[in-house]
Amino acid sequence: MQLEDYFDFLAPDDIRIRGHRIGIETVLDEHLRRGRRPEEIVLSHPSLALDEVYATILYYHRNREAIDRYLADWREFGREARERQHRAPSPGIVRLRELMNGSDAGGQPT
Repeated sequence: MQLEDYFDFLAPDDIRIRGHRIGIETVLDEHLRRGRRPEEIVLSHPSLALDEVYATILYYHRNREAIDRYLADWREFGREARERQHRAPSPGIVRLRELMNGSDAGGQPT
């Protein structure tokens, strides 16, 4: 089995662990940024096998420059999405904020 056999390369910005909807960024973020060991990652993602987590980490180390760019793009996409959501929240979010602030849609106290 080749290392790449552990992954589905759906797009340049979408690499998933084969057989899962989990992207490599999920595992790598937990491991690289949060310092979680592979065994801990499996506990929080029980659908993953330990060899899949290790394969993801090994894939990162063998392709570090490209995957660092992949992760930076993923983080930037998330930052931009949060910024867009903050500037133009959905009607549901607007309503929740109103309820949390103790007013109705017309600005009147509830």
